Amino acid sequence: MAVIKYDILVCGGTGCRASESHRLVENLNKELILHNLEKEVKVVTTGCFGFCEKGPIVKIIPDNTFYTQVSPWDANEIIEEHIIKGRKIERLLYVDPTSQLGIDDSKHMDFYKKQLRIALRNCGFINPENIGESIARNGYAALAKALEHMEPETVIDEIKRSGLRGRGGGGFPTGLKWEIARNNVSDIKYVVCNADEGDPGAFMDRSILEGDPHAVLEAMAICGYCIGANHGLIYIRAEYPLAIKRLRIAIDQAREFGLLGENILDSGFSFDVELRYGAGAFVCGEETALIHSMEGKRGEPTVKPPFPAEKGYRNKPTNVNNVETFANIPVILLKGAEWFSSIGTEKSKGTKVFALAGKINNVGLIEVPMGTTLREVIFDIGGGIKGGKKFKGVQTGGPSGGCLTEKHLDIPIDFDNLIAAGSMMGSGGLIVMDEDDCMVAMSKFFLEFTVEESCGKCAPCRIGNKRLHEILHRITEGKSSRAELDTLKNLCTVIKDTSLCGLGQTSPNPILSTMENFLEEYNDHVDNHKCAAGRCKSLLRYYIDREECVGCTACARVCPVNAIVGEKKQLHAINQQICIKCGACVDKCKFNAIILS
Repeated sequence: MAVIKYDILVCGGTGCRASESHRLVENLNKELILHNLEKEVKVVTTGCFGFCEKGPIVKIIPDNTFYTQVSPWDANEIIEEHIIKGRKIERLLYVDPTSQLGIDDSKHMDFYKKQLRIALRNCGFINPENIGESIARNGYAALAKALEHMEPETVIDEIKRSGLRGRGGGGFPTGLKWEIARNNVSDIKYVVCNADEGDPGAFMDRSILEGDPHAVLEAMAICGYCIGANHGLIYIRAEYPLAIKRLRIAIDQAREFGLLGENILDSGFSFDVELRYGAGAFVCGEETALIHSMEGKRGEPTVKPPFPAEKGYRNKPTNVNNVETFANIPVILLKGAEWFSSIGTEKSKGTKVFALAGKINNVGLIEVPMGTTLREVIFDIGGGIKGGKKFKGVQTGGPSGGCLTEKHLDIPIDFDNLIAAGSMMGSGGLIVMDEDDCMVAMSKFFLEFTVEESCGKCAPCRIGNKRLHEILHRITEGKSSRAELDTLKNLCTVIKDTSLCGLGQTSPNPILSTMENFLEEYNDHVDNHKCAAGRCKSLLRYYIDREECVGCTACARVCPVNAIVGEKKQLHAINQQICIKCGACVDKCKFNAIILS
């Protein structure tokens, strides 16, 4: 039997697949066959490495060479130069932006230095479609330990002592949640995994399911053992086809290996999992709305109590955790509550996965210990702001969170500190903004999302958010007044206090946080009808500089509405009543004669 000399790991997450990493895998395998190396070199399609900005990623084991932005057409060079001749390909190495030197090992990259991967521990290291690779990295060892050596109460106590809190946004203690579900007596109970990830810019849960689906299945089985449930359901949005495919494969493999189904590991405990598909409704991230959707009803929340742990799916006790929460469970059982609780802050233990997006150099998926500061995340791991622009704000927690500013950069990230600062952890989306972003327009963007995603059941959310959006629209159109700013703030408070579920209760957060930190922008829009960032089109004005204009007529020829008038070699002018502010004239003018104000 031939010995495998090299493993070529290729990112097979959704982002890299969009950049043709699957074709890269095909070409690598073709080159191996061409050079008779298919028995000595194995190409492995993995989950997300996290460094999405530089994908597709290729990592070669055992020398740990880390190649970035690899195209399908680089396959021949990788095999002939690196595998056959042993020469690293310099042009594919990551270039450090400070030293301008190529780095061949990810452990020396700033993006990875401050990370600690627990939930993401296997993503980028294993083939998620091969259960053997999961087992080789301790997959299902925690389930075996729980079934063979631990009572359900002991497992729950271990989770409680670890300090793990729900990673879906609420931050409720996981062990306590399991204990409540266990204590509710019923002949049938359910375990539900919330994989309905709907925040704009968020892709944490998707990446875990694509890269390490067995970790979630194992944790669900452990939860079932603890609370007395034999049936699990994963509620996943249909927009995640790759995650769904890999979950299906993982479930079939786990059944084949006797790790799901009847009498798991001859323990007498039975547990199985099925998938349920969501239609992409953001409100179905709320656990009662999610349960109603799984039951075939409208995805609307209900008043709590009763909580799902008392009356959930089909009116039976149901434990609901999100993907990232479950992904932490096996490690806690294997390494111990003390190990996990030694990471993080006093009230927020362990790590948190964040999706870095927006105006940041290193867009990607990261996992850092709780207590890491925003400055470290944005400037050390994230590599700072694109184009050398000035940092302006970061939206944490998606549309339910708030906008934090430069004064918040040194706040340790955890559940309580973010709430105290006027934002929230949420599921882990971080959208970074620079000096060119308008905070009023940003608030309007998030309100558009929540208005669209509201289930409409309660009036404060259904009607109130619509009124908020209308006020923001008038502000960005230059048609509002100072009095409406007071109305805007008061209405936000009312909606927060009276909405039925978390969607409505948190939807005003982007407005309240930007009014707190960027009130001058709101005032400028209202008082001066100006948008300093130049994002609110209705407040923009294009003028032609008298000194710079040479009368070449280039701008007039490209204007789609004939708003520019003037004779050739004479000063031109823009009719403000006709101008649609498309910017075509600015792009065409070679003399910088058109001024935007």
